[in-house]
Formats: sequence, C-alpha cells, structure tokens
Amino acid sequence: MPHVELELVPLTFAGQRERLSEVDLALIRLPLERTDELHVIPLYDEVPVVVASRESHLLAAEQLTADDLAGEVLITPADDVLGPLDLPTITPSFPMLATTRDAVETVASGVGILVVPMSLARLHQRKDADYRPLQGGPASTVALAWPREATTPDVEAFVGIVRGRTPNSSR
Repeated sequence: MPHVELELVPLTFAGQRERLSEVDLALIRLPLERTDELHVIPLYDEVPVVVASRESHLLAAEQLTADDLAGEVLITPADDVLGPLDLPTITPSFPMLATTRDAVETVASGVGILVVPMSLARLHQRKDADYRPLQGGPASTVALAWPREATTPDVEAFVGIVRGRTPNSSR
C-alpha cells in the first residue's frame, strides 16, 4: 500500500464514536455505541496497570492485586477509559483531574495511584513514576473500526494487513 498516505488523527475515548465518520479507519477502545453502521474487529485486550510514584511501596512487587491497593487514593481522570473499578481504594479529596497526563503527573508527585491500560502508562511515562500490572483488573479491548459505507479496496487491504494476511494469503 505504498500509494496510500496515512495520516494519524488522535481520537479521545469519549469522542471516538462521533469522530469515526471523519476518518477511514480508527483504532478504538471498546465498548462502542451504535455499531450497526460500523465494521468493528476486536484486536487485543490490553493489560491494566497501576501507576505510582517511583517512591511508592507498591512498586516493590512485580504485579499487584486489588488487595494490595487497599487504602490507596485512586485518581480517576475525566478521560478515563476503564470505567468504574471495584477496588478497595479511597476517593481523592481534590477535584477530578481533566486528563490522564495530569493524573500521571499528580501520581508522580507521590499523591495517589492511577489504573490505566498499559499503553496509556507507557504514553505518559515519566522518570518519577512507574507501573505494575494489576491482576484481575479490567482489560481494555482495542479494536479496528470503520464506517460500513467507507469500505474501499484500500481499506480492505489495510484490514487484511492488520489481520496478518499477505497478498498471497487466501481469505
């Protein structure tokens, strides 16, 4: 597909459904509302992680459980992608932070913890914060989605590549 120019357009979790009409294809997070006019192919489930300050005792473990988080202040930003978590944590006494980036910055300062999919922890990685996998935490499914009426030979070729097909593969 060297003849096709790819343009990366960031989508927010909250706005991904509305923006799908503006792009040919999108990597999105499930769940997604009103998928009847869309093709949606789940690709993988992303591991949830706990982000904490480098100084946190939580980082002594290779992975964490819900019980390990008992009594910790759990920061949930406005752009949260996991939804409600059933964890034995404490709600912060400060207003909700707008973004995951703000939450990671706050956590890095030693205030609270954050639970996000691993890719978001990596995206906002800092020297003063780190993360550990959360066993039994909610996975975040990443999928490929596109409007049914926007299916073209180039879109079909891209979907084939994502699924691991080559020009010589049978469908």
